[in-house]
Amino acid sequence: MEKKPKEARTPLTGFASLNEDLVQNILKRTPASSFASAACVCKSWNQTCNQILSKPKLASAFSLNPDQKVASQEVVNKVLSEPIRPQFAIANVIGSGVDLSETLNFLAAKLGSKTPIIVSCANGIIGRDAATDEHQEVMLEDFWADAASKNSGFGVLLTVGFLPGLQVEAIPLLRPRKAASRMALVDKFVIDIRNYAANVSGSTSPALVIMFGGEKAEQKPVMEKLDHAMSRETFIAGDERAQFLYKSGIESRNVHGSGTEYISDAVVLVFARDRHRASDVGEIQFHSALSSGVSTIGPRYKVVSVKEIQPETDLTTCLKARREGEQEILGGQRIIDDINNELVNKTELFIGVSKQRQCVIGSENPKLSRSLAFHEVKRGDGEHLFISGDGIGSGDYFHFYHSDPKAALSSCSNVSKNFRNLKLDWRSCQLHAGGVGSKEVVGGLVFSCWGRGESFFGHSNVDSSPFLDNFPGIPMAGIFCYGEVGRGFTMLNADDHEDQEEQTSCCCLHVYSTIYVLVSYTPAPLKH
Repeated sequence: MEKKPKEARTPLTGFASLNEDLVQNILKRTPASSFASAACVCKSWNQTCNQILSKPKLASAFSLNPDQKVASQEVVNKVLSEPIRPQFAIANVIGSGVDLSETLNFLAAKLGSKTPIIVSCANGIIGRDAATDEHQEVMLEDFWADAASKNSGFGVLLTVGFLPGLQVEAIPLLRPRKAASRMALVDKFVIDIRNYAANVSGSTSPALVIMFGGEKAEQKPVMEKLDHAMSRETFIAGDERAQFLYKSGIESRNVHGSGTEYISDAVVLVFARDRHRASDVGEIQFHSALSSGVSTIGPRYKVVSVKEIQPETDLTTCLKARREGEQEILGGQRIIDDINNELVNKTELFIGVSKQRQCVIGSENPKLSRSLAFHEVKRGDGEHLFISGDGIGSGDYFHFYHSDPKAALSSCSNVSKNFRNLKLDWRSCQLHAGGVGSKEVVGGLVFSCWGRGESFFGHSNVDSSPFLDNFPGIPMAGIFCYGEVGRGFTMLNADDHEDQEEQTSCCCLHVYSTIYVLVSYTPAPLKH
């Protein structure tokens, strides 16, 4: 029987002829909506799309369009202009009369109902313009002045991330609306965070916590318990006082709204390492740094007596104090005058109080904790010093601190130098390993005091400079806060005085400072 001649194969044409690397290069630049369709083309494209989505990514952009809906659409379009699997989202808005619920609902519809989202009001935003890709630090006061001629102003910064090997959830700090004490459920809040981290990672301490505190809630006791409960490896960063809304991936945690039983005094995004991550997933690491913008001045004082008063605006502590080693009790105004006489220029004053307290969570045994807490100095009279906030006790010691642009600029340079050294260390390790397992920089987050910025330093983009100078191409996003949350640092300027106790005290709520969080990724070793 005569064999039939083999038919000639039709040469591959069009997309079918593209090699895998070229296909991946094209697909990873495809907008998210088109990318979803591309994943359905064929099995090989689906595998390629999954490979792209499995890589870590941080995407961020802001819009200053005065129309809230248009601005929100612009940042979503920019952030989703390349493929990303939304694992969490943070939106920070500036402007007056902003409807946070509108932004939250819009983002939930675009990013998925299971994506944890936090929307907050900020005093300024840091990032790249969605339209021009220009990096800017936009302060609220300057923004209002520019927007005045247009009769309205709105700005929104959107940050969306996917960090493989981690799981992320939004957990609120609740306060009962109708309870007699109306005290926030701080112990439950801490235990909820630890339980979530333990369920995901096997450890009660997460890798990172990003926190947004309520604008009228006192966060010092919250941070003291969080600091006590977490290992030193847990970084905490965020905004101490802000108006916010959130959406958790777990519906039972979504309790905001006038008809609910609870009020949210704070919310956190908890990043916990997934103990069940696949073997081909690398490791995310967080690297934190602090640029302090205050310096100590004057002698050390000891609190003799305290009295807390509750005016209409905020809680105030009036105290009597004396210099350490002396017996004379000094009037508050005299103390302030002595400090101002040492200053070249009159600046904002704070006291940094060294505290030693017994801390207990739930039914656990109490443990001694040591912390440094900043309080704004309001005024003084013939007897008392009037200080914002509470929690100061008789026998506590304190130093005066003042805002200091030179100290801030110097510490910002130190942060930049530390990032540069970190980059050099990574490069050295990469050379020794032959390029295997080299670190990739995913992105950066910035939480800066609203009192800093161009008016503080005299020129722009100083707070952004550690990232811009060392990692100019990475996605970065930041806000100007009314109180910077930063846990994992001892006092940067502690060597300026001899107080060893204050040097070793942990400070979680800062003033005139900037907190940096750098995110890196080490790919898993290749299988042979």
